[in-house]
Amino acid sequence: MSEPEATDQETRSLEADFRERLKGVVSRVFRYLGVPLIACGIAAGVAQTSWLQALENVYYDYWHVFAGVRYTPRHAAFVSVDDDTLAALKDDPLAFWAPHFGRAMDVLSDVGVKAVGLDFIYQVSAESWLKKLNLPDNQVSRNYDAPLRAALSRGDKVLITHLVELNNGELSLLLPPQDHLVLLQRGINDLGIANLNPDDDKHVRRFYPVMVADPAFPGIGFATQLALRAAGMDPTANEWTVAGATIKREPAMQWIGYTGPSGTIPTLSMNVLLQPDALANPAVQALKGKVVILAANNAGSSDRHFTPYSRGSRADQMAGGEIHANIVETILSGHYPKVPPLWLRTLGIFILLALVTILFIRLAPERGALIGLFIALNIPIPAFSLFFNDYVMPVAEPQIGLVIAFLITLGMRLTGEERERARMKQMFGSYVSDEVVDMLLMGGRKVNLGGETVPVTVMFSDIRNFTTISEKLAAHEVVEMLNEYFSRVTAPILEQRGNVNKYIGDAVMGIFGSPVSYPDHARRAITAALGMVREADAFCDWMEARFPDRGLPRFGIGIGLHTGDAVMGNIGSVKRLEYTAIGDTVNAASRLEGVTKDMQCVLVASVQTVRAAGAGVITGKIETVKVKGRDEPLEVYEILGLDPESGGVSSAIMRA
Repeated sequence: MSEPEATDQETRSLEADFRERLKGVVSRVFRYLGVPLIACGIAAGVAQTSWLQALENVYYDYWHVFAGVRYTPRHAAFVSVDDDTLAALKDDPLAFWAPHFGRAMDVLSDVGVKAVGLDFIYQVSAESWLKKLNLPDNQVSRNYDAPLRAALSRGDKVLITHLVELNNGELSLLLPPQDHLVLLQRGINDLGIANLNPDDDKHVRRFYPVMVADPAFPGIGFATQLALRAAGMDPTANEWTVAGATIKREPAMQWIGYTGPSGTIPTLSMNVLLQPDALANPAVQALKGKVVILAANNAGSSDRHFTPYSRGSRADQMAGGEIHANIVETILSGHYPKVPPLWLRTLGIFILLALVTILFIRLAPERGALIGLFIALNIPIPAFSLFFNDYVMPVAEPQIGLVIAFLITLGMRLTGEERERARMKQMFGSYVSDEVVDMLLMGGRKVNLGGETVPVTVMFSDIRNFTTISEKLAAHEVVEMLNEYFSRVTAPILEQRGNVNKYIGDAVMGIFGSPVSYPDHARRAITAALGMVREADAFCDWMEARFPDRGLPRFGIGIGLHTGDAVMGNIGSVKRLEYTAIGDTVNAASRLEGVTKDMQCVLVASVQTVRAAGAGVITGKIETVKVKGRDEPLEVYEILGLDPESGGVSSAIMRA
């Protein structure tokens, strides 16, 4: 070959090698980065669906159930119109309770609460309604609501409004009576919208601090208005900073930082406030400095709602007034459950999926599935821990991501990678046992078909007097004999997970330690060789029974073993390649098989093989031989057996 032609061939070889390496790099990048990126993207998309959000809500709810009381409320209290209050005031219709509300509010103001919210909606006062009846003018009809009017005029009260949707689709506010509204010191800024906004599953988890951004409209939430009053904030401002959190005058939902299940917020019956000695009551005195919400909580009330605590065997609904008190507590304490930014959540899920994808790719599908399931089941643990610090972490989203990443890697196995594995199985299936093929495939390690140096034990066996035997048999009988013989003697090799590398005429070449590596490959080789000796002895009976009176010499074999490094790889021409071993170790093993004739024994092994096999090798004759193609002589042992119970080696080996 001329020099230019050689240069061109080298260039093409380098280019081909570069393309192969680049292809490998692209493949690895896609597997280790593309898979988690795709899985993360799909999971993020699925997270926007209602069904996955519903699953996240279930996790979120149970964090509350498991946590119980999350923190001690310090800023809000709940005065309930309970069954005791209804029983005490049973003679007065609720529409005519204005004097009772007024007296209760006076007690609260006298004890020093910061603000009082009345969670009852009236659109007409009792006095206005009485006037509609055209009754004779009297003191009662003119001053019936006087206690409530006096309480409202003190300036620490907030009344509720309700945002309703009319039949024509327009939104409208249900406002308090005009004669009550004019008594409020801040007018519409002493009003708060009391609508609660449950999720699709009817659980109240979040709230709108501001429902209508227009400052000319009473659009601030009821609890927000009370919290602003307690914090001394101007309700007409465009934004407020309370407890380190900024509330803007815009409709943006916030999570409610519930203090605990129903009853955690300090609760007092309204009937206690109506007693003559109410101000001396320690329970009433404990309301000092708090925001108090006065609302219904009795057997006949419809103002009860599902909350995150409404799960499990002891699930219960919570009164609307207590929910508003929890919102006040959230604002004034700053205990908002916080959802990390989208980019941070996505980055965290991507890192998790990237790490797990490495396991999915490198492990067998069954083991990968088990590890993925274990991780998915344990994701709630850190999420629950972070919940105690007011962080709401996604759980269902990374779990879905794990499933998707596993399915993608499984699909890769069933397509490109499985085609490669099928090729490997086709290549090695005729050399080794099915068990070794499965181990090779499950190990995830690609065999370097281009060539690699590995420690192995090489075996060569040969039939004695084969030429004489073949001359006395017909061609088809020779084939029949060899097929029967090979079937018998290859079984011990395969049992020891050896590689039946090739048949060379009547010879068998076996390799132990490749393509699957074993630290005890030398001992496996000796065990297999001893099994072959037994099979050969049994084959004598088959020969005598199959070919009687043919004058055949007694059937026998010779086996040689040598341990050392060998070059393993696909060797041959472009049209025919064969995975085999080359090198001094192979040459020595081949020559040792011939040494059995000189030593007049069946099985021999080099000292390297005997030492690598460990304790319990039973030896006989020992000779130092010079084999063709090797400068240094070899110390060779006759192998008689293996003693698995022995704690040492034979005397011959000890002398060596």
